[in-house]
Amino acid sequence: MSKMKNLKFTIAYDGTDFCGYQRQGQGERTVQGELEKALFKLTGEVPKLIASGRTDAGTHAKGQVINCVTNSRIPTERWPVAFNTCLPPDVVVWKAEEVSPEFHARYWAKSKTYQYLIDRRRWPDIFLRRFSYNFPQQLQVEAIQQAASFLLGTHDFKGFMAAGSSVINTIRSIYRVEVEEMENQLLFIFEGNGFLYKMVRNIVGTLLVIGEGRMQPTVIREILVNGKREEAGPTAPPRGLTLMRVTY
Repeated sequence: MSKMKNLKFTIAYDGTDFCGYQRQGQGERTVQGELEKALFKLTGEVPKLIASGRTDAGTHAKGQVINCVTNSRIPTERWPVAFNTCLPPDVVVWKAEEVSPEFHARYWAKSKTYQYLIDRRRWPDIFLRRFSYNFPQQLQVEAIQQAASFLLGTHDFKGFMAAGSSVINTIRSIYRVEVEEMENQLLFIFEGNGFLYKMVRNIVGTLLVIGEGRMQPTVIREILVNGKREEAGPTAPPRGLTLMRVTY
């Protein structure tokens, strides 16, 4: 009899046609659902998948991490090939590793890195339209960068959390915030120990309003203190957001 193995997978997906990562009860198409179907086809087992975290409908991942325990005899190095033959083209397994029985993709994560891409062209770049938010308005990038710097450190991010979350502890630590201006693009990078429901998208929406000059950069500090979601900007669309990396 083959031994039970705890396998860690690094995966990527185009979230456009998914109702988010997590399996749902009404038959919606989800990333977890596609992974579970593929695993059942490969092993005959009903897997218990653990992800580093959920991603919302329409958001993407380049470095999502999941783990599961399996009795399969498939060699670890062969798992990406086997997995990808059973997955749809908008989900790809990059890497498979055998890890300790105690490894937990969610609880062992030390930080996550997200990026949000803004397409600043007058008309959307059709080759980026699934992975960026077209926002052609004039922006004061220096004001955005100043406002973004206030996010660094440990704060209560309640004011940037969307309604509908059951999370009680809304304190998180942000280790890195970068705002990179490129030709026709603006790239936001956030690294932290965790992110609340729609937190990155709410922050980006607020930073864009600041960039338009309709809010002052210091509003970020005020929201971190008072926790009032109504004082922040709108929620940026999901298509510009990608989970880039999970660090353990």
